[in-house]
Amino acid sequence: AVCREPAMKKIIFVLMLVLLTPASLQAEVMPDQLVRTTIEKINLLLKVDRDVDPEDPRRLYAMIDFCEEVLPHIDFRGMARSVLGPSWRRASADQRARFTREFRNLLVRTYGTALRKHRDQQIVYLPFFSKPGDTTAVVKTEIKQASGGPNVQINYSFYRVHSVWKLYDVSIDGVSLVTTYRSTSADTIRKEGIDSLIAGLTKSNRQPPGDRDGAPEPAGSPRKGAAP
Repeated sequence: AVCREPAMKKIIFVLMLVLLTPASLQAEVMPDQLVRTTIEKINLLLKVDRDVDPEDPRRLYAMIDFCEEVLPHIDFRGMARSVLGPSWRRASADQRARFTREFRNLLVRTYGTALRKHRDQQIVYLPFFSKPGDTTAVVKTEIKQASGGPNVQINYSFYRVHSVWKLYDVSIDGVSLVTTYRSTSADTIRKEGIDSLIAGLTKSNRQPPGDRDGAPEPAGSPRKGAAP
């Protein structure tokens, strides 16, 4: 029994190490697998948690925000850097951190609103193509409209670094979140400065989301018909 105890401790240690190691480090997970697994888990949570108030979907955002399959594979900082462009280099460390945090919240809200609106509708996973050695990939999906209208297209763009795939953009019906905010952010920064951009994004993130499932309105820009 004395001889078996060290061996048993080693087995337990190895088992715990495997269980606590992120899946991305255990084996390479392809982008289409990441998207399918994540969407299926979120939709399952949505179907189980039917008491989510549609006017106050903070619980939904929390589910997406803390879904362990999502966060390790999203390059929020890379997205934020791409959106700010040259302004990223001129921004302070604090400004970079604040913008990255608010842009992350924006992505979660936009994606969450799209899934919430179409949670009872069928998701179609289009054929995925990838060759050994590819460093970029796009996973294409469609949401079938219950009313028979055109399918809603949601595409996920990934890049690969050391056998780990990272999401760097999401487009809904052809509208890229990163590309959309790259142009509007540059205009706001040129006119009002980066702190104004961050303040507008923060204010927008604190407002109850509407039923729009596309890219939200640019931060720092008043809505049509609203007072400036």
